[in-house]
Amino acid sequence: MLDENRVMEFLGRVVADNAAAFAGVSTSLGVRLGLYEAMSAAGALTPGALAEKTGLVERYVREWLAAQVAGAYVLHDSATDTYVLPDEHAAVLADPSLPTYVGGGFTMLKALYGAEEALVNAYRNGGGVNWREYGPELAEGVAAFFKPGYEAVLVQEWLPAMEGVEAKLRRGASVADVGCGFGHSTVLMAQAFPQSRFHGFDFHEPSVEAARKLAAEAGLGDRVTFEVAGAHDFPGGDYDLVTFFDCLHDLGDPGAALRRTEEALAADGSCLVVEPNVSAEPGENINPIGRSFASTSAVLCLPAAMAQGGPHALGNHPGQDALAAIADEVGLHSWRLAVETVTNRIYDVRR
Repeated sequence: MLDENRVMEFLGRVVADNAAAFAGVSTSLGVRLGLYEAMSAAGALTPGALAEKTGLVERYVREWLAAQVAGAYVLHDSATDTYVLPDEHAAVLADPSLPTYVGGGFTMLKALYGAEEALVNAYRNGGGVNWREYGPELAEGVAAFFKPGYEAVLVQEWLPAMEGVEAKLRRGASVADVGCGFGHSTVLMAQAFPQSRFHGFDFHEPSVEAARKLAAEAGLGDRVTFEVAGAHDFPGGDYDLVTFFDCLHDLGDPGAALRRTEEALAADGSCLVVEPNVSAEPGENINPIGRSFASTSAVLCLPAAMAQGGPHALGNHPGQDALAAIADEVGLHSWRLAVETVTNRIYDVRR
């Protein structure tokens, strides 16, 4: 017999999830339309004042604010009919320069939901969903989602945890950033280590174009280059450092990428691999971060890898042992956990 109390408890959880799924679209609108940014540090605002600040239609702004109040993202004073975005909430939704910012995760939703039909077909026929099939919002959202975290810890914590790497970069090293996307990780490293040269590679041409623009705006065109290239055949060689930021698991053939890395590394070179901090054991991921990664894997990471037709389709939670075994097969025998954060595990990989 059904336990009615357990049914009702689970129903409540699912209804809450359903509400959050609907609310995610309005949160994405708030990010894309600059509503959170306009409310940040602005104090109490009427719908009309917020509409004027953002150049939007007041009737829509009022409805959006009602949705934000319902989710307790925004506070409402009924006596004055004014709305406030608390500073603590602004740190999460309004300021991309802060490590607590997660707005990019919501702007990915359009691309993920828009690919649902392709995902249905892939689940039925065993095919995949190519990165390009998700639409441009995916690449933009992924870049915006990861950038704050990289800014907070890449140079400050991750690179120093790599044995001997920081010293090489300060003296002058050659670095390949594979799967560089919009180039945020590449540019951050280049800004921190002016004696070194950086080469970003990605198979997605629009991302490479965005990365080139970012480097030019930062005045780094003389030591930072970006090229369209696959992870298995990126050009050049004798790199002191090859990096994979949250992308190795997305490849259909991570072994080929690591084999090319082994070929392209200098004699004493190393490889930095950043992966989600999520367990290969499903039961250990019953928490918001684990759920976020596992859910993303089911609708993005795994389908993207399947679309490439390689020998592996890992998803974003294969576990350290699986990744280390693939690396070992291609000559990268040393796989060490250098450091970890709440969301990422950073590996120091060498011959």
